[in-house]
Amino acid sequence: MSANRPAAVVVLAAGEGTRMKSKTPKVLHEIAGRSLVGHVVAAARELEPEHLVVVVGHAREQVRGHLEEHYAGTRTAVQEEQNGTGHAVRMALDELGRAPEGTVVVVCGDTPLLSGETLRALADTHAADGNAVTVLSAEVPDSTGYGRIVRDGSGAVTEIVEHKDATDAQRAIREINSGVFAFDGQLLADALGKVRTDNSQGEEYLTDVLSILREAGHRVGASVAADHREILGINNRVQLAEARALLNRRLIERAMLAGVTVVDPASVFVDVTVTFEPDAVILPGTQLLGATHIGEDAEVGPNTRLKDTRVGKGARVDNTVADSSVIGDSASVGPFAYLRPGTNLGARSKAGAYVEMKNATVGEGTKVPHLSYVGDATIGEYTNIGAASVFVNYDGETKHHTTIGSHCRTGSDNMFVAPVTIGDGAYTAAGSVITKDVPAGSLAVARGQQRNIEGWVARKRPGSAAAQAAQAAAGESAGES
Repeated sequence: MSANRPAAVVVLAAGEGTRMKSKTPKVLHEIAGRSLVGHVVAAARELEPEHLVVVVGHAREQVRGHLEEHYAGTRTAVQEEQNGTGHAVRMALDELGRAPEGTVVVVCGDTPLLSGETLRALADTHAADGNAVTVLSAEVPDSTGYGRIVRDGSGAVTEIVEHKDATDAQRAIREINSGVFAFDGQLLADALGKVRTDNSQGEEYLTDVLSILREAGHRVGASVAADHREILGINNRVQLAEARALLNRRLIERAMLAGVTVVDPASVFVDVTVTFEPDAVILPGTQLLGATHIGEDAEVGPNTRLKDTRVGKGARVDNTVADSSVIGDSASVGPFAYLRPGTNLGARSKAGAYVEMKNATVGEGTKVPHLSYVGDATIGEYTNIGAASVFVNYDGETKHHTTIGSHCRTGSDNMFVAPVTIGDGAYTAAGSVITKDVPAGSLAVARGQQRNIEGWVARKRPGSAAAQAAQAAAGESAGES
């Protein structure tokens, strides 16, 4: 635990975000597998604060429900009316019931690129410099429209000047205010009681606390973010897409530096919860979502989407969609396979071209090579399922289970009408509809006898291309005899 553990982190997430033009609250829009507020909460938790409070307002029940489901232990405070950032922080302190003794970090709920490392540097700078308040700032290429950080000769912050109020000299400053702060909790609580509302919006501005504390003789400092892009807030869907691209690039670079080959980073998308082992290879057009894990030496892609799926060492997954599945070591999947939830492929198994599986356990070395549906089934080891097989698991009301043993060979174009069991070492003939259990080591044949009606085409399709071909073939046969 850090010596500079904050007494509290306050996340401001009460705004409506009208510029998103969405029925979804702004802070619940997602990038890389997390909501905007979820990214901020995750970064805040890296500080291990004694208290973590999210201020909610617009769509509060929806936001609160999201936090309860995904971020248990996070407290919420309600800002009934959006009366400014200072008012929002007051609501958070009211939720805590007292003025915190120690550091209070205030962050915005729409800054998904903000990292725990940057927040830690802010808290450390705040403690080391003995500031009453420390602003997280950033040096940007173009500071137009942002509040400028004005410092004195000692490096202390003297004021934050909004762009419209800045002089020409101040407009040349590239260090800007991020809206993220570290405060002395006691001084913050006292200063919030002195914030006025005599401004154009009639709101309590948190930034007014800085001038109140400085005028009282307290030091105001700043901590400069290493990457100015971390402080970017999201106000519309264009900015949402830009943040998604930046975060995705960060995640892919982290994976590559850890030993993962990503052939075309621009076409690969990953969630923050995806994990890799070294020497995995990710080919173009691949999406890795949720709690997906890619094992050592596995190759995934191209054009593959995996969600909550575990890929074993040395497995090959090509042009595949998989959800909540397990792909064993050295298994082969695709191309054009679909693994639905509950699929578990054993080591060195195969789900080949145009194979769909659901709630199926496939044993080691077993192959389902092509054009088949395997649903609600258990298949043993080193079995081969013939092409165009269907596990008929649904009777219109209830799903039923099929069990096929180890070292079986089932023919092409088989229908396994569940519930049914095929014993170890059994065979089934091509074109069979299996409705009864097959004992171990048996051959099951379930099809009608073939009957050839000679001359049918000539009689029923006279003059057709088929009849002409048959007549020619008959002539050739007669000539040979």
